[in-house]
Amino acid sequence: MTDGPAAPRLRSLAESDLDEVLQLNQRWVPHVGSLRFDSLAELVDLAELAVGAFADGELAGFVVVLGPGAGYASPNYRYFSARHRLFTYVDRIAIAPRAQGTGLGRVLYEGVVDHARGVGSPVVCAEVNLDPPNPGSQAFHERLGFVEVGRQWTYDDTVQVQMLELVL
Repeated sequence: MTDGPAAPRLRSLAESDLDEVLQLNQRWVPHVGSLRFDSLAELVDLAELAVGAFADGELAGFVVVLGPGAGYASPNYRYFSARHRLFTYVDRIAIAPRAQGTGLGRVLYEGVVDHARGVGSPVVCAEVNLDPPNPGSQAFHERLGFVEVGRQWTYDDTVQVQMLELVL
């Protein structure tokens, strides 16, 4: 009898992980913004928290989190920067198809919440696409307790996002 796949191991993302992270990120466009390798590397450098979950030697998921004052040009990040002096912003999270439905997204968000509390942040901020729709992510964030605080159009008015907050 086998025990099944190993539980993912969480660790900070390293430069050597970025090709795999980029591939997973691009798998989920348009639900996450498209990136090039250099912009991903810059984003990870700006991040307060950049964590990958690795199972059987492969990336199962990742999350990239920014805090205030990051100098990040994202319109969604700027939205939350205008609302809060202190905040924790989930810029992107992605789960590999083989790890979907395993609870990994919840595990990564628990790490985000722990990080936010550790740095004294009163709120975790994120966004979810409304157009094109991402109902799975909407339901997931709702189950975690996120509430809508606004909406905006981004990417030259081609994507509408629901702005979400989880008050800690």
